[in-house]
Amino acid sequence: MTEIQINQAGLNDRDFIRSVSERTWPSTYGHIISQAQINFMLDWMYSIESLEKQMNTGSEFYIASIKKENGIWDAVGFCSVSPEDGAHKLNKLYVLPAAQGTGAGKALLNKCIEVAKAAGSNSLFLQVNKLNNAYTFYLKKGFIKELEFKFDIGNGFYMDDYVMRLNF
Repeated sequence: MTEIQINQAGLNDRDFIRSVSERTWPSTYGHIISQAQINFMLDWMYSIESLEKQMNTGSEFYIASIKKENGIWDAVGFCSVSPEDGAHKLNKLYVLPAAQGTGAGKALLNKCIEVAKAAGSNSLFLQVNKLNNAYTFYLKKGFIKELEFKFDIGNGFYMDDYVMRLNF
């Protein structure tokens, strides 16, 4: 069984978070959206300035690390969660492709649930692209699809998502 550690991220972790995004988005979204849209969204959501703003306005980031055979901890993914509309929103959850299936994603999701419950929220919701394989991951974890929508993000690009919710 893989040993996993979850730690809160800070401003010094922005480069790592950006790096994970750059390494996961092509395999996650490359068959769904154009490279131009991937680049636009990475710059929009994962620039050093954007991550700093998110961290300073209520988004909590967490990093998952797995213990390697040599005893060294290796950071493999991250998540972000924030209070919104009386609930909590899972804003981001990405695990490096090589570490998928280790339980790191589940551990990050559980941390978001823990944060939401500790803050008194009665649910955790998220947006996921309709064609993202993570949709089935969230279904297996008890989330239900509430609605679908197409959101204009600028430059002629759209997010075509489901909104999913886990009630506690």
